[in-house]
Amino acid sequence: MAHKTVPNRIDLDQIAWKIIEALQHNARISFAELGRQIGLSTPAVAERVHRLEEAGVITGYHASLDSARLGVPIRVIVRLTIPGGELQITRTVSALKELSEISRCHRITGSESFIIEADVVSIRHLETLIDRLSALGATSTSTVLSSPVERRDYQAKQIESFAKFL
Repeated sequence: MAHKTVPNRIDLDQIAWKIIEALQHNARISFAELGRQIGLSTPAVAERVHRLEEAGVITGYHASLDSARLGVPIRVIVRLTIPGGELQITRTVSALKELSEISRCHRITGSESFIIEADVVSIRHLETLIDRLSALGATSTSTVLSSPVERRDYQAKQIESFAKFL
């Protein structure tokens, strides 16, 4: 029998999705303005947002930054393959968390162990980062030329269309 539910999924009504979609577009919107857009009072919007936060649906609010304008113009993707078992993974994760160049890190399936996104200021800086990562395992590095899909907002219809894959 096929598994037809997603573990940890929270059922969201149409109002919750309107709130989520609006906050993804502009997380700085006031509760009053959000209420005007979706037809709720300010206190009702505040309560709904609070419930979405408590449920773990909304996990934070962030400013999007242009790393090049901050003086860090080179983004790289590093695939890291490590030998060993759980102890080596734990040590690697601890080491990766200490490298300030790393902006994101994913533990993955397949022949590699981790996919790492990092930002560096120069090729010399990249070489130093690769040398530090190579102490943990085998690396393969790619430079990001552009990011055609930087971030995609979630929408109710998009998530609902995924149900056919359950």
